[in-house]
Amino acid sequence: MAHLLVVESWVGSMSRLLPRAIREGGHEFTFLTRDLHHYLRSAPEGTAHPLLGARNVITADTNDLDALLPEVERLHSVLGFDGVITSCDYYLPTVARIAGHLGLPGPGPEAVGNACRKDATRRVLADAGLPGPRFAVHEEWAGLASAAREIGYPLVAKPVDLCAGMYVRRVDDEAQLAEVFRALADFPVNARGQRRTPAVLLEELLDGPEVSVETVSYAGAVHIVGVTDKSIGGAPAFIETGHMFPADLSLADTDAAEQTALGALKALGLTDGVVAHTEIKLTSAGPRVVEVNPRPAGNRITELVRHVTGIDLAAAFVDVALGRAPDLGRTDTGLRSAAIGFLVPDRAGTLEALGAGQLADGEGVLEVQLAEPGKTVKAAGSNNEYLGHVMAGDPEGLGARDRVEGLLSGLRAGLVIR
Repeated sequence: MAHLLVVESWVGSMSRLLPRAIREGGHEFTFLTRDLHHYLRSAPEGTAHPLLGARNVITADTNDLDALLPEVERLHSVLGFDGVITSCDYYLPTVARIAGHLGLPGPGPEAVGNACRKDATRRVLADAGLPGPRFAVHEEWAGLASAAREIGYPLVAKPVDLCAGMYVRRVDDEAQLAEVFRALADFPVNARGQRRTPAVLLEELLDGPEVSVETVSYAGAVHIVGVTDKSIGGAPAFIETGHMFPADLSLADTDAAEQTALGALKALGLTDGVVAHTEIKLTSAGPRVVEVNPRPAGNRITELVRHVTGIDLAAAFVDVALGRAPDLGRTDTGLRSAAIGFLVPDRAGTLEALGAGQLADGEGVLEVQLAEPGKTVKAAGSNNEYLGHVMAGDPEGLGARDRVEGLLSGLRAGLVIR
């Protein structure tokens, strides 16, 4: 039995998938957090969050690395950790530093840090000769406005250190850029109490569909699990409205996406002990990397993969964190595709009703999760404001997305927000 140290987590699906994968692997874990109530609040009433079923639950300031490293070293001397892991992007660099400090498996801190900073990723990939959008990074308004004029509108403006599409916006002129700049200046601390870098990343707007490549790296080899497609809505924001695995692509486009992801992971140094989710635009000029995430995909993409291939990416995440070979053997699950669609609110108010009907009994339905009436609703500006999701599979071919879209249309028809 191995013993993992879990340092913080998202409170969404991976915070439940990861404890399950640890236990099903025959292991145990200690959970380390700075704010226990963050997880208590996220559990449904009358239930305990799975992370709190750890062998040990310990509070420490996970945002103060200088104080955290000696504290974790002391815990390691008593508890004996075999690996360290997190599902939360904001703590991936911290975990890499802990692993290096304790001599545990995992990618290098510099590689993880560069992947978690959007501007650093751009520089590393450009230095490696990988084609990408024209970009610029500035903290001050004068430099940002000047760079925008030089690259040319339309542009994408991004914070360099936030997740889930927060404050990522298409900007068509200087007035819209100023709005994003002010909004980011008014958001100096992220949801985990970490002070943000005030830099804004500008990128040339890329055309074409977006996909992601799911990979597992172990012992210096990168294993491609597959390619997932993505639908985007909520302009001028970039909100993920759905996914399908595998993506409905030509063999040439699939190969191009996979080779681009492999090149990006190699350039960043993420070729050992990493489950990665690399987002790519298939532009008219060829594939271009959007970003590289050194952790399993979110938005239930890992479950789409599991339903189609039998590969459990959460379990693979645990295995590589322990320095063990992951099980990437495919099984016949009876499904050829699986898709998820999200209910994205376009206005604020109070949720009164959804057109749910007999949704759970629909053909091929795998999951249904919907907000309850009475919920306070915000107009979506990122991937954090969904009102729920529907997941469905297709045993015959690549029809899962159409099934999901049909189910979502019924939900939207009955959506009442006042």
